[in-house]
Amino acid sequence: MSDDSGKPGLGRLRQRVRAIERGEAAERRPVLSTGAAALDDALPGGGLARAALHEVVPGRADWDDGPAAGFCLAILGHLLRRVSGPVLWIARRQDLYPPGLAAFGVHPDRLLLARAGDDATVLWAMEEGLRCSDLAAVVGEVRALDRVAARRLQLGAEAGGMTALSLLRPSVAPRGREVSSTAATRWRVGALPGAAGAVAALPGRPRWRLELLRVRGGHPADFEVEWDDATGDFAMAAPFRDGAAATAGGVAIS
Repeated sequence: MSDDSGKPGLGRLRQRVRAIERGEAAERRPVLSTGAAALDDALPGGGLARAALHEVVPGRADWDDGPAAGFCLAILGHLLRRVSGPVLWIARRQDLYPPGLAAFGVHPDRLLLARAGDDATVLWAMEEGLRCSDLAAVVGEVRALDRVAARRLQLGAEAGGMTALSLLRPSVAPRGREVSSTAATRWRVGALPGAAGAVAALPGRPRWRLELLRVRGGHPADFEVEWDDATGDFAMAAPFRDGAAATAGGVAIS
């Protein structure tokens, strides 16, 4: 039998077959549709991978991390409408603002809040939480997340079939360089000017500028989105009026 392994193009064909197989596997994994079509279209499978780690970092070094925390809470509120169980949130600082949590649908009876003094303890608690099938999701606040730690969390999320979020506080992802990560997605989150509320004196929907820095099986992209607390869905942000002030994307921390 002749050996055709050296024929031109055969290696590329094998790579293509493997890519198709990986794509089909990704489509079979459970995903969380965000409700915003443009956002879902940029994510393999049509939404955020459920059994995966997602990294969230603040958008500006000279800005607070309220927008990033608010985006995490929006993901959780969206998820909690669809799954049972509480969220385990391991915090580095005691500054979560309860009214801000409830505004995203994360109510006290669905939240287990733990305090950790260092990143090592946060990561240990996250790994333990990912082994608990009664939880809906696990969130950990860290100052930094290296590839080894991210890989362990990603594997834990896959094994447990659970969503994990790492919120970097107060680290900011480097600009102008490729971000190395083993998470399913990595997001940089900044505030957008707030939309007008139904009552002029009240704030409108939280809005964010999202930079999808990395997505496994996809490509980086930018989005402007807002949160609809009535439906618990994301939506592409509507144009805002001139002079609107930037908000924290739904104040979630005090």
